[in-house]
Amino acid sequence: MPNDDIEVLIVGAGAAGIAAARRLHDAGVDCLLVEARDRLGGRAFTAVTQGYPLDLGCGWLHSADRNPWVAVAQTQGRAIDRTPPPWNRPGVGLGFPPEEQHAYRAAMEAFFERVSDLAGKDVDVAASDALEPGNRWNGLISAICTYIGGAEPERLSALDFDNYADTEINWRVVDGYGALIAAYAAGVPVRLNCEVRRIDRGGARLRIETSQGTITAAKVVVALPASMIAEMENLFSPILPDKVEAALGLPLGLADKLFLSLDAAEDFEPGGRLFGAIDRVATATYHMRPFGRPMIEVYFGGSNAAELERGGIAAFADFATRELVSHFGAGIARRVRPLAMHLWAADPFARGSYSYATPGHAGCRAALAATVEERIYFAGEACSTHDFSTAHGAYHTGVAAAEAILAARRR
Repeated sequence: MPNDDIEVLIVGAGAAGIAAARRLHDAGVDCLLVEARDRLGGRAFTAVTQGYPLDLGCGWLHSADRNPWVAVAQTQGRAIDRTPPPWNRPGVGLGFPPEEQHAYRAAMEAFFERVSDLAGKDVDVAASDALEPGNRWNGLISAICTYIGGAEPERLSALDFDNYADTEINWRVVDGYGALIAAYAAGVPVRLNCEVRRIDRGGARLRIETSQGTITAAKVVVALPASMIAEMENLFSPILPDKVEAALGLPLGLADKLFLSLDAAEDFEPGGRLFGAIDRVATATYHMRPFGRPMIEVYFGGSNAAELERGGIAAFADFATRELVSHFGAGIARRVRPLAMHLWAADPFARGSYSYATPGHAGCRAALAATVEERIYFAGEACSTHDFSTAHGAYHTGVAAAEAILAARRR
């Protein structure tokens, strides 16, 4: 790649980077979107396996009544499934009768209320402080926290946890959320397999060193995961210590998904939910027959997912099979096989699933999002104060960065 000179470089082609590039390109700005991977979408990743589009990253249009990706999906002519999510329905499986499910839901709601009370205090403490000592549901509540935040409640800032804004309307894109987001970059100048290694801000123009050569730009939008900003010590030259510190306060939690094929799937109602166990944190959650397909969508979170990643996909499949056998008997083991999975902690360009703020660091989101020298802009779900961990939060921050650049141009 010869040396390039452009107006705006966007680093990272996930939901935030694509949204920023789309807005700038449509406004007539000379921009370029670069991505280290060989595909678009970042942590939004739809893989087609046995003819089924499977979202291995983000999969739900959370807060769908105000999620901008809904309008994008409609413009692209994509089908949206508005079926209520499994977590809003009674669970299935043995050992969890309706009266205990009711008790668990009441305990979970009380936990959320106590988190909100903690968030109103002067000191930002861990969300685990809201767990009621001795409550029999603490293990399952903590497991749910690992799916929501990617980490156990003792690692989560109560203030940040409470800041998340959710309208509780959740839909799905039938042919894939990742496919929708990647397609939104159509027509935008893109370079794949182009890893950014350093952003030199020492001159009048920015010099961005990449695996394909050097690009010079007037401005740059950094739409990388917080983990990359924290761990790439030489990303900025001179270094931006405030950005590194903010990113360190926003580590990426882990929420992995495994898809299992299911023989004789008609034995199970579509859309049911099963907890692998109700008395411990290290368990998985099973969504039976999503979209009516002959498969099970299995969710793993937090430290349990991190430990299983050491053994690869086989370790996840073995764990899930053992839990399913505990509910349905040994015969279920012959009916399930792993279909697809992506190990997000092992992904060198993600190093996790989505960000959470550690106790005392809820303010790091605004600090990470702040513009530097009116030429280095930041975007990504970690930069969102109320919609973090979501693709729509990433979208909003990408568009905000683009609008700030357009406003600076007009000035």
